[in-house]
Amino acid sequence: MSKKLYLLVGVMLLACFFVVNALYAGTKVSDVIKMENKAYKKHTKPIVDFSHKKHNEDYKIDCGECHHDKNNKPLKNLKAGDNVQECMECHKKEGYVTGKAAKDLSDKQKLEYHANAMHDNCTECHKKHNKEKKLKKDDKGYAPATCVTCHAK
Repeated sequence: MSKKLYLLVGVMLLACFFVVNALYAGTKVSDVIKMENKAYKKHTKPIVDFSHKKHNEDYKIDCGECHHDKNNKPLKNLKAGDNVQECMECHKKEGYVTGKAAKDLSDKQKLEYHANAMHDNCTECHKKHNKEKKLKKDDKGYAPATCVTCHAK
């Protein structure tokens, strides 16, 4: 083989190495995700550390339980590392709307608020889990479902 062919093969292998590493790095999912969003100017409660690994691997919760389409239908066949939109891309309004401010809003309008979408998704799932398993706050396996149990100091 000529030197040019060796050089060409070497360059191609090096390029493949960088492409594969870039694809892997762009899709790696952290074991723990700090649920902090830069869109919020000020967080009023401690930030939740979400264990992606526990929910997906240990608890066997399918990705579509949290990641959904614009019609709130679970995204099917997702696996760790697949590209998904950030919640803020659809739930664009900062904050949590409750009380008088929420009185005349439809459920769909309330879900435009980022914190409403997060809280509805997480707490409803946690409450359902606790009810099905008949778990109380101090029981093993209890899923936190109140402000102070999720936003622990």
